[in-house]
Amino acid sequence: MTSLNRRSVLLGGTAIVGAVAIGSFVSRSFGVELGPPEGTPGPVPGTFEVTHTDAEWQKILGDDAFKVMRQQYTEAPGTSPLLNEHRVGTFACAGCDLPLYDSKTKFDSGTGWPSFWQALPNAVTVATDMDGQRDECHCRRCGGHLGHLFHDVPNQPINNRYCMDGLALKFVPS
Repeated sequence: MTSLNRRSVLLGGTAIVGAVAIGSFVSRSFGVELGPPEGTPGPVPGTFEVTHTDAEWQKILGDDAFKVMRQQYTEAPGTSPLLNEHRVGTFACAGCDLPLYDSKTKFDSGTGWPSFWQALPNAVTVATDMDGQRDECHCRRCGGHLGHLFHDVPNQPINNRYCMDGLALKFVPS
């Protein structure tokens, strides 16, 4: 009876570890993981130069980028190919192609999301999240949700970390 209990414990523990690993793999392999902040109404309110219906945005962006940019979800950390993009160029809005960040301001924050210490002039708007805990970043031209701004990086020129969802960006090499 004792060996059966040990076996049950070992098998049960193995099953739990396997379930966690599978969940982590699925989350990391299939784009978006976190929902919008509590109380977020969806798209950013306001008037923007570039506008589309939800159906048009979905067609332009695809499912995962639509969730991030129009419904303010967050992609899983470490899943963006832009995380390891180190060429010279510009990171533009995936929704309207507005240049947002110069590659010279990109750095490895260790967070799993592409990070920048400065946005290009007149490109990104910043507003306090609905939960009051973080600053949200949006494309100035289309209102697309890009990620969040933190002020916690003393080793960068201006202490900023624009922590961006890679799905909200496209890289344009120089």
